[in-house]
Amino acid sequence: MTTPRLSVTLITKNEAHNIEDCLRSVQGLADEIVVLDSGSSDGTVEIAQRLGAKVTVSTDWPGFGIQKGRALALATGDWVLSLDADERVSEGLAAEIRRVVGLSQLDTTGQGVAAGAGGGGATLAGYELSRLSSFCGQWMRHGDWYPDRVLRLVRRDRARFTEDLVHERLVVDGPVGRLAGDLLHHTMTSLADALDKMNRYTSGRALDRVRAGKRGSLAGALGHGLWAFLRSYLVKRGFLDGRLGFVLAVYIAEGTYYRYLKMALAPAAAAEQ
Repeated sequence: MTTPRLSVTLITKNEAHNIEDCLRSVQGLADEIVVLDSGSSDGTVEIAQRLGAKVTVSTDWPGFGIQKGRALALATGDWVLSLDADERVSEGLAAEIRRVVGLSQLDTTGQGVAAGAGGGGATLAGYELSRLSSFCGQWMRHGDWYPDRVLRLVRRDRARFTEDLVHERLVVDGPVGRLAGDLLHHTMTSLADALDKMNRYTSGRALDRVRAGKRGSLAGALGHGLWAFLRSYLVKRGFLDGRLGFVLAVYIAEGTYYRYLKMALAPAAAAEQ
């Protein structure tokens, strides 16, 4: 039995509203789909299984980084594409992934194959993708959110996840290329959803930072928050996204402010968790 060329991995919990569109976007691209579920009660597991995914259910929640590392360990492909359930692979990105993964299979010398804009074939340990995200129903094409470069396509034996509670990252042993095409991110469909996510993620990120020995302050919260707004709205031209460009810049500034404030006000409590 041959080793799969490309595995797609996801972690899920109650993603029935997202999982089908996500998995259908990689059908015909992935040789293997691995889903690590955290006890969904809404049919996520059944939908994933119906669409051909290999589903494993875990009984604990160690945080995003460790959980995604577990999903990576379950994959068997030479290459792994790590996705979130609210992401979709566009047709253009799928063509790029198919091209570089196919080229790497042809290069048995380890010297690499020219891969156009994506870089060299087998010598690369991974590829960054450009993520295009929606905010309250609008695609955000400027500001902090685009192009949101994320390392997601990696050689399985040269990659690992950081163990952060939130905002985990893939890291690889070797050089990284970049692919054309967009990874479509259907996130924060309403302001209520955005505010809820801000609270959860700023708490998790503050805890990660405190555990790493960092501290916050009121002055730091104000300064970093102000700079986050100016960077997103003016420097990176978020104003070109219209009214929601302004709303998103304020949202990013608030998230930055509250993250630093949580680091300042409760470092001892955070360190004990």
